[in-house]
Amino acid sequence: MDNFSDNQYTIRRKILTIFGAKFQVYNTAGELILFSKQKAFKLKEDIRVFADESMAVERLVIKARQIVDFSAAYDVVDPSEGRKIGALRRKGWKSMVRDSWEFLDENDQTIAVVEEDNLILSLIRRFLTNLIPQSYHVKQNGGVLITYKQNFNPFVLKIKVSIEADSRDVIDPRLALAGGILLAAIEGRQG
Repeated sequence: MDNFSDNQYTIRRKILTIFGAKFQVYNTAGELILFSKQKAFKLKEDIRVFADESMAVERLVIKARQIVDFSAAYDVVDPSEGRKIGALRRKGWKSMVRDSWEFLDENDQTIAVVEEDNLILSLIRRFLTNLIPQSYHVKQNGGVLITYKQNFNPFVLKIKVSIEADSRDVIDPRLALAGGILLAAIEGRQG
């Protein structure tokens, strides 16, 4: 069964975990299709994503290229194929005010840009309250390919991932889900 054929997914991350974080990815039928248990206190991000909570079958690896990097790049690898399917790179200075990332293909060429929804809301989130849910839009040439929309819940971070049908030719759905997991893991720590 192809776990990446849906256009809608939900990524859940429990907020109140003591060490590390757990991520669950569900398809539109509510079935768990991906699971990750992120280790705490790691200097270099290395997120392993499995088919389920047994962690027997590894589906994706999201790995930082360097220990400390203001404009960090994260390679996304399919371990079953043994190849990089793409990467995500944070735009350092630009992300100080408004979160901004790039989707890169397997050759590190920019294929799309990810931006937080609204400059004013991003400033309010950073300086007043993080209780306003975030939204991100993945765009190429002005058209929206993917939307990540956070739902407000103080105990569980939920991100709805909406992949436009025609965007699959541009961005591999596995890379789109890795992007959502990274947003939940990296940007989720800011609050």
